[in-house]
Amino acid sequence: MSVMRRTQGFTLVEILIAIVIFSIGLLGIAGLQVAGMRFTHGSQLRTIAVSQVESMADLMRANQFAVQKGLYNVKDTAIPETDTPDCATELCTATERAAYDLKTWNYAQEDAPIQSNADSLPLGDGMVCRDSTPNDGETDDWQCDNTGDVYAIKVQWQERTVGDDDVGQRGNTDADKHTQRFVMTVVPAIDNVE
Repeated sequence: MSVMRRTQGFTLVEILIAIVIFSIGLLGIAGLQVAGMRFTHGSQLRTIAVSQVESMADLMRANQFAVQKGLYNVKDTAIPETDTPDCATELCTATERAAYDLKTWNYAQEDAPIQSNADSLPLGDGMVCRDSTPNDGETDDWQCDNTGDVYAIKVQWQERTVGDDDVGQRGNTDADKHTQRFVMTVVPAIDNVE
C-alpha cells in the first residue's frame, strides 16, 4: 500500500508542474496575440493613409485648372478651415472646388462625402504643397519649400508600435505611441490651362 501512495503523490506533482509549464506557454501565446493585433492595426492604418493620399491625388487630377494655378499648394503650416460652398451638392468654380477638396480631405466634417484624415486616422493630419524635398520635416512642421513642379501629399497619424518601449511600461499608455508619416509625390499634367 505504501507504494501506491508514493505513486499517487508523484503524479500530483507531475500534474502541477505540467500546469505551470502550460500556463507559461499560454502567457507567451497571449503576448504574441497582442503583438500580432498591434501589427495588424498598424498595417490597417498605413492602408488608410495610402488611401487618403490617393484620394487627394485623384481630386487634384480632376481639377487640373486649380493645380496649374497653384490652388492646391498650401503655403501655411496648416490647411485653412475656410468657409466654402458644399461642392458635393452645388456647382463650384475650380477655386472653390480646390478649397472644398482640401478642407473636406483634412478636417472632420458633418455629412461630408469623403472621410477626412481626422476621421480616418488617430490624430490624422495632412498637407498638400509643392516641395522639392518631400520627405523632410517633423511633426507639426511639414517643411514645404514651395519650389519645383512636384506636389507632395503628406499624411501623418499616431499609432502604437511594438518595441523596446513596451518593456516595463505597463500603465503608461503614451510610452509606445509614435507619429507615423506617409508621403506621395504627384507630378501634375503639363497642360496650358487658361
